[in-house]
Amino acid sequence: MNDALRHTLQQMPKAELHIHIEGSLEPELIFALARRNNVALAFESVDALRAAYAFTDLQSFLDIYYAGASVLLTEQDFYDMTRAYLLRAQQDQVRHTELFFDPQTHTARGVPMEFVINGIWRALQDAQQEWGMTGALILCFLRHLSEDDAFDTLELALPLRDKFIGVGLDSSELGHPPEKFARVFAKCRQLGLHLVAHAGEEGPPAYITSALDVLKVERIDHGVRCLEDAALTARLAHERIPLTVCPLSNLKLRVVDQLANHNLLQLLDAGLVVTVNSDDPAYFGGYMNDNFIATFEALPLTREHARVLARNSFDAAFLDGATRHKYLAEVDTFFDGQPA
Repeated sequence: MNDALRHTLQQMPKAELHIHIEGSLEPELIFALARRNNVALAFESVDALRAAYAFTDLQSFLDIYYAGASVLLTEQDFYDMTRAYLLRAQQDQVRHTELFFDPQTHTARGVPMEFVINGIWRALQDAQQEWGMTGALILCFLRHLSEDDAFDTLELALPLRDKFIGVGLDSSELGHPPEKFARVFAKCRQLGLHLVAHAGEEGPPAYITSALDVLKVERIDHGVRCLEDAALTARLAHERIPLTVCPLSNLKLRVVDQLANHNLLQLLDAGLVVTVNSDDPAYFGGYMNDNFIATFEALPLTREHARVLARNSFDAAFLDGATRHKYLAEVDTFFDGQPA
């Protein structure tokens, strides 16, 4: 990759739409919070914990992910975690971010819902005041748990409804199809919440179809297996359903064996609204710019692809028209002012 393209990727305005805030918890902060909260960890050091980040699949990652989240106990913990991510995102020229959070991971440990939501939300408010960064929260249901548990979680969160804009579906995909959560998503739709779901990462293309038809989602998180179904791919392109793709995550979790074999370019060539995101950056080896640079180094992607991906990220975001227009104009001004 030449220096000009690298600079473009690093400096272009962008939005991040697939980031699990608990997945931004770096080992150093895990240990700092463990000390602050007197939580015993199963790892002797930061290096030992980081060495455990060798995953064979989604489940092997989730086991470590949930262990790391055990240090989050107070509203300040959630604020500090979110603040650390937002600092990194701001350095990567992220203008807008929509943060996934997993309340069941915390309420099951006795952490009050308001600690979780208020801590994350406060950090977003500070980022907007300090840097003009916009952001929002998306509450994710853990799909390995029951739909009744999801309903209970929604009820706990509704007193704080003004602080989150949507719901998602994450955790173990295989064996937990989207239709398992049909009723709770119908309820969320009635409440006017935005709807997204992880589908087509490890699960089959049929999970993407049921996320669209049964859950009525507006965005597919991951979705990289859609190309196995030509009719589904054509539908996604025609309906302009965004895919929030996470290249380094796909590599780390063995969805692809090397980035050179990633299908991001084929997804773009199929006319899909593809975005690049970091997923769980502390665990998967990189934040936004790391994902862009690694992917552009591995694939024959060009400056024009960078522009499309930057624009897609704002087109796919849950933004009001005026804010979206402002960010898209910033992208165009940036690219029009850069040497080709």
